[in-house]
Amino acid sequence: MNSLNLNRFTPYMFLAPAGIVLTIALLYPIGYMVYASFLNWNPSQLISEAEWVGLRNYTNLLADAAFIESFFVTLKFAFCVVILEMLVGVGLALLLDRNIRGMSVLRTIFILPMMIAPIVVGLMWRYMYHPTVGVFNRTLKDWGFEAIPWLSDSTWSLISIIIADVWQWTPFIFILSLAALQSLPKSVLEAARIDGASAWQQVVSIKIPLMMPVLIVTLLLRLIDAFKVLEVILVMTNGGPGLSTEILALRISRTASEFRELGVAAAMSNLLLILLLVLTLGMFLYNKIVETKKAKLRAAVEEG
Repeated sequence: MNSLNLNRFTPYMFLAPAGIVLTIALLYPIGYMVYASFLNWNPSQLISEAEWVGLRNYTNLLADAAFIESFFVTLKFAFCVVILEMLVGVGLALLLDRNIRGMSVLRTIFILPMMIAPIVVGLMWRYMYHPTVGVFNRTLKDWGFEAIPWLSDSTWSLISIIIADVWQWTPFIFILSLAALQSLPKSVLEAARIDGASAWQQVVSIKIPLMMPVLIVTLLLRLIDAFKVLEVILVMTNGGPGLSTEILALRISRTASEFRELGVAAAMSNLLLILLLVLTLGMFLYNKIVETKKAKLRAAVEEG
């Protein structure tokens, strides 16, 4: 091997040990989970002692009404919280993208909910939703309204956990959106002002399109995380009443710990992983299409 080839491969040689460790650490647990999903396995057995059942865990899940309901609850919860958080977070970033005295303090206050442990968030909102001594129902009664069954009604319980999640994670959207706004090229915005573009026209035609790559990644991160929420819902409702707030992450946890069906829990985890992979690939594909269109438009403008 000559010196040119050696220099070319030297960086890869240094990266190889870390790459091998990361690959093993990533692929081995996933492979273990995939293998376990084909077994009738419970915690009292070694995995080598479990009975091989093939696709039975998957076929049973697709016919399981509780699993299907948990799946749709997960979809409703995830899409509702992500849409609300994107709207509120991006809106706040657009409103506060200006020189305001004490902005650093304001940003710190905004990100405080993200810094609180999920268990604490769940307990805090559970006490605020308490039917008699909770702050919400006490306020409603003081104003002459009827108390709301925040956590004991199937409809209100889902709304309640959505509100709690939006409160905790909107700051994540806000911080990333504000960073994207402040990194926009000032020359483009100044040219738009000179051309007489209104504030709303600047937002719709310039700021949002230029922020789109960041917004897509932010949306993807929150969507993936929303499918894995566990602690807050576990503390607030434990999936109830009934199955009205039991998302897949909670269903998987209960299947493994309460029902002692590790193979079925592994099958659920694989289905959730496939769903998240599809969402991730879809988002990246959309981002690639948008970037390709922008590149073609830029090339056409330069040629013209």
